Amino acid sequence: MPNITSLDLYQYQIDLNVPLPVAKQRIDHRVGIIVNVVLDNGQQAFAEVAPLAGIDIEGLQLQGFSHETIEQVTAELTQLQSTLMGKDVNELNTAVANSAYPSVQFGLSVLLAKCLQQFPARVKTQANIPLLYHGLSASAIDNKLADLANINSVKIKVAQTDMDSEIAFVHQMLARKPSLTLRLDANRGFTLNQAVDFLACLPKKQIEYVEEPCLQPSDNIELYKQLGIKYALDEFLLTADLDFDKLLQNQPGIGAFILKPMLLGSLSKMQEIVSLADHQGVRCILSSSLESDVGITDLAFISQALTPDNPPGLDTLSAFSQRLLDENGQLKLNKLKLITG
Repeated sequence: MPNITSLDLYQYQIDLNVPLPVAKQRIDHRVGIIVNVVLDNGQQAFAEVAPLAGIDIEGLQLQGFSHETIEQVTAELTQLQSTLMGKDVNELNTAVANSAYPSVQFGLSVLLAKCLQQFPARVKTQANIPLLYHGLSASAIDNKLADLANINSVKIKVAQTDMDSEIAFVHQMLARKPSLTLRLDANRGFTLNQAVDFLACLPKKQIEYVEEPCLQPSDNIELYKQLGIKYALDEFLLTADLDFDKLLQNQPGIGAFILKPMLLGSLSKMQEIVSLADHQGVRCILSSSLESDVGITDLAFISQALTPDNPPGLDTLSAFSQRLLDENGQLKLNKLKLITG
């Protein structure tokens, strides 16, 4: 196996054209790290490490997503630079196993897969689920709905503003395209009674599932029993030491797992979760953690390999004010800041 001859760390900070929702919070910029490795056979590869952490537009810490900070990740990766220099590229596996940070586990496992040429040669055309939410401009909505040539599903953020406005917004989307099916994302924003009241105002047959509907996760099961509407799990999957097999076997009403690899861990962990879910008839949908175009491009590769029949939720790049990749898929180093020890 080839050895690592250089390992450089670059930080990016990208302003957003419009604030993006992170549950009920909003962010107006994104910060992350690009890890770039060169091997002694001349091969080069890079991957993104970007915990979903930091502050929102109100100056408050983001809640409920990455536990590690960009500072912690930077410190660990900086230490790894000296540890990995001159070592077999497979030592990246050891770094993945030793890290306590899911974003590092994921980014380094992607890096290793690229070094071992285990990624597809190119991204095949795969539909992407548009993300809609109340407050999005009419032109942005038109652009997103215009792309729905091959699929009829949309993801709509709910439980963020007042219920009447959000119900009206959903019905407006259905009026624009009556064949739409809905993936509603509540980010645990409803009580059980609120969820029942909200969903009672929508056409049940067009709801694929409600993502994390209830503030108390145990109420999701009761919601399913009352209405027969399946729910998807997202934030719940970040629970420490979660037994996915036990969860799938014992909890009724799960319609999907929403997998955010940057928050969950390595590629091998993703493969294990998808395999367990497939066995129980639960679909897995890969979703972004608001990565840059570097991370989104990699997630598209991963989605076509792991979940080819389930279009991913990667519709977040339109808010980013700049790209880190050029037209040939190479890094724009002038958009990045080299991290030095």
